[in-house]
Amino acid sequence: MGENSLRTRRRGQSPGHRQSSPPPSPKFKDEEVVWGKTPGGEVFKVPTTHDVLSALFHPSHPKSHFDILNLALLGLQIILFLSLPRTVSKPLFFCYFIFWRAAYDAGLGWVLTKQSKRKWIVREVQRRGWLDQEKRPLVREWIKNQLVGKMGKDYSFDDLPLEYNTWLLFRQVVDVILINDFLSYCMFAFACFRIPEGLSFGMHVARWLAGIALIWFNLWVKTEAHDVVKDYGWYWGDVFFQRGALVFDGVFEFAPHPMYSVGYAGYYGLSLISGSYAVLFVSIAGHAAQFGFLQFFENPHIERTYGQRKLLAQRVPLMPRHKKSESVDEQFGTPTSSSRHRGHTPTGSTSSMSSFTSDQADLPTPAPTEGDSATETEFETERETDTETDIVSPARLTPSPVGQLPRSQHHEGNALALPASQHDLMNSYFRKDTVFLSNVDWMRTSDLQLLLLISYVSIFTLLPRELSNKAVLVLHFVHALGWCLFHSFGLGLLLQGQSKNKMLVRHFLKHYPYPQHSEFGKSSSLGKAAASEAFENWKRLYNLSLCMSYISFLGLVWKTYSIPSNWTVGTELLRHTLGAALIGLHAWATTESLEVLGVFGWFYGDFFIEDFPAHLEYTGIYRYLNNPDVMNGAGYLGLSFISGNKLVFIITVIKHLAQWWFLRHVESPHMTKLYGDSIRKEAGFVKVFKKVASRNAQRVAKKTTPGLRRVAREVKGTIDKVYEETAEALEEFLAKSTPKITEVMHDTKVLLQQSREKLVITSVADDLAGFDSDQYQISVVPSELGGRNRFHVGEVIRVKWRAPANHSRKDWIGIYRVGANKDKSVTKVSSMGMWVPVHSDEWDGGELPVEVGTSTMDSEPGEVVFRGGALPWKTGTYEIRYHHDGKYNVMATTEPIEVYVDVPETLDFDSVRNCLKRIVPLCLDSDPSLIPISCQQGQDVTAFDTDLRDLDDFRFWSERQARRISTVIKQVFGVEYVPAVIISDANLTALANRIVVSNVDPEP
Repeated sequence: MGENSLRTRRRGQSPGHRQSSPPPSPKFKDEEVVWGKTPGGEVFKVPTTHDVLSALFHPSHPKSHFDILNLALLGLQIILFLSLPRTVSKPLFFCYFIFWRAAYDAGLGWVLTKQSKRKWIVREVQRRGWLDQEKRPLVREWIKNQLVGKMGKDYSFDDLPLEYNTWLLFRQVVDVILINDFLSYCMFAFACFRIPEGLSFGMHVARWLAGIALIWFNLWVKTEAHDVVKDYGWYWGDVFFQRGALVFDGVFEFAPHPMYSVGYAGYYGLSLISGSYAVLFVSIAGHAAQFGFLQFFENPHIERTYGQRKLLAQRVPLMPRHKKSESVDEQFGTPTSSSRHRGHTPTGSTSSMSSFTSDQADLPTPAPTEGDSATETEFETERETDTETDIVSPARLTPSPVGQLPRSQHHEGNALALPASQHDLMNSYFRKDTVFLSNVDWMRTSDLQLLLLISYVSIFTLLPRELSNKAVLVLHFVHALGWCLFHSFGLGLLLQGQSKNKMLVRHFLKHYPYPQHSEFGKSSSLGKAAASEAFENWKRLYNLSLCMSYISFLGLVWKTYSIPSNWTVGTELLRHTLGAALIGLHAWATTESLEVLGVFGWFYGDFFIEDFPAHLEYTGIYRYLNNPDVMNGAGYLGLSFISGNKLVFIITVIKHLAQWWFLRHVESPHMTKLYGDSIRKEAGFVKVFKKVASRNAQRVAKKTTPGLRRVAREVKGTIDKVYEETAEALEEFLAKSTPKITEVMHDTKVLLQQSREKLVITSVADDLAGFDSDQYQISVVPSELGGRNRFHVGEVIRVKWRAPANHSRKDWIGIYRVGANKDKSVTKVSSMGMWVPVHSDEWDGGELPVEVGTSTMDSEPGEVVFRGGALPWKTGTYEIRYHHDGKYNVMATTEPIEVYVDVPETLDFDSVRNCLKRIVPLCLDSDPSLIPISCQQGQDVTAFDTDLRDLDDFRFWSERQARRISTVIKQVFGVEYVPAVIISDANLTALANRIVVSNVDPEP
């Protein structure tokens, strides 16, 4: 139970799989020989080991000092359990179990993670000289005595590599932790033992039988698992060295992660027997901690050791064109099986041991630089420089230069000749689909309807059982008001943005991929697809909002209306008559408008579709009114008359004001922009009314006195003034609120970005007295593209440094925006991942002291390289700082450097594509296996690649590379795409078409 340290296993390789381990020598022909291999490539015979129970309790096995300590701790627990009262033993063993469980899951997890990433345990042993005869002979002799006595005759301490002996030493510590963790849990359970009251004899028997069965099952799982993986898998041997292939079967085919799942059944069996809820809850907590160990150490270690990252956006034909019997993976030389299980090394897969390679991606960011990178989140800790299995290419040939290809082939490659790929099919059928509440898009009507449905059900469920009439009325009022404002202002702002800059179409271009089957240089299909989807979602959204605004208002009217007891008293009959007339007028005007406009005008199609002829026809109701929408408020006014309630009347007034704003600020400007002078100045009704009013005014003017005319002018002036002031106040409020909301959103975004930089705990060194900052020098190697102190975004930055011979091995260099650090001597903001260690191979192992007499120079020179995630991916002016001993102290600073990006003068297809040909390779780290073939000028290109890949296709190792491309595109072209869209296109021509469409009014 407490000693389960086993991981999931990989299945055995096929019989025909070639092994890379050396064959056994003839003298071991008749016996089983297991070979191991260190990260450095040293092959050795793995000696026989004994399980912990035999080594610890068998009398014939010699006992090491670790065994004696282990037995003493176990005996102490038993003595304490027998001697202490229950009231004391319960909290004592609870705390004792927590200690050993933390030592297991947190302590071993932390140490093993560092060993898995950077071989930290081995390097610590080497640095401290524990196994070095010259540095620490006494310590070495003591360790040798501890190990030799526990091993068999085939063990030779002096002949085995450092990694293996370190592993044997490490497992001695693990034994102490595992055994004490197990026994402390048992002692706690025994201390909490009780006989539950109120249960029948049969229930007690069933409880004991079930508990014993679970404990027996737990022991069977552990025994079977150990028989399969032996001590190598039990004690994480692959963290130290690689061993021959193991075949996993038995219990590991019974359940996923059996040592973390069903391997803890004994916890719950002992909980049943003890009859204590305290034991049950402690068991659940301990089991959960073990799953944390699995999540934070085990699975990442599996991925590092056996996993192989897959290429993103790799267009593999569904039916290979050449050899149908060969898989595409075999044609590319890429292993088809992805090793994601834990516990052994696949046969002959020594080349895939990426954890053996010293890699900056696994370096822990020093305290002063902790934080996200400039374009990545804190959860993306692995960098693109991780070791990958190279793609093996077939026989090579040198094709004619890409620049000499025919024009159509140069831009479209083999797009028409290539068969469909799984990548394109996936992006065609699955486009950011909503899974539960992930990938929700507020502009997608189906998602909005889902959220509304969930919200209504949730509100209905959470409402109190008994609501007062007043509370119900307020709820309906707020509901109706919300839909009224959303229908006029919410949809109005969307249409306003669509009219000005095609906001809705750009949103779908930004977030969703679209198939592109257009000729060279044309983007009609892309624009049509985006405009069509935007319009489809708009139609659904508009209809939803229209219906909900009516329904919510009718709900308010229903809650406020009461049938009059006497229709002839007061104004009841008059109000109902006028209300019915106004409702009828509203229905007639709406029906007439729909008949004249058709569905195209009803859904504001001219905001989205430009294929229809831009001309106006004043027929039907439009013969009398320029904007029959002004009649749409008649129904609201009629219902307010019928209801006779103030809340209904307030909604009616707000509806009229909102409708007036919509007509004046959304529809009228768009009509003027689209139709210009063809818009009629006065409607028929207005023209006739003004004509009659003017004629009557002239007649009255002859009969009235000047005083009456003066009063009429004053009244008219007062009314006009009130109307103008009301309109100006409303316009001013909306005009001021819109930029303020935009400003608040922008400021919030800036503050969040700055908070990521400033959320750092300043750590400074206190040993600077022995270091002279004048002896530290740092300079930037001039750029090959931009010259001195000018670097293109994504271009590698090389920095030369010189430091005193006794400088710390944990020195590091970071890049910061100029002005971010006010203090020249101490850095107070995070590097956002833009840092590299001065000595990457020594970073995790700590500081290696420089021995006296070993250095013949007063200073030490060196060079570091910033690439990938360590580079700044935003343009601006930066400075590079040299820091001391993993702290914030600045020892040297370079002159400011400029990070720039070239912006094309024109945004036509050719200019955009040529710009992308420079940007994309830099964002992909200039990896030949990723960048487009059309960008590999002067390099050998395989005939196989040119046949299977479009010349403009590119691929990714991770989404972070797509995010870089998105970041740079936004800076160059002013348009933004989510990484999923970049990955979906994964083609220079497709991406250039998308950018061209986004920078002009997207044509449908």
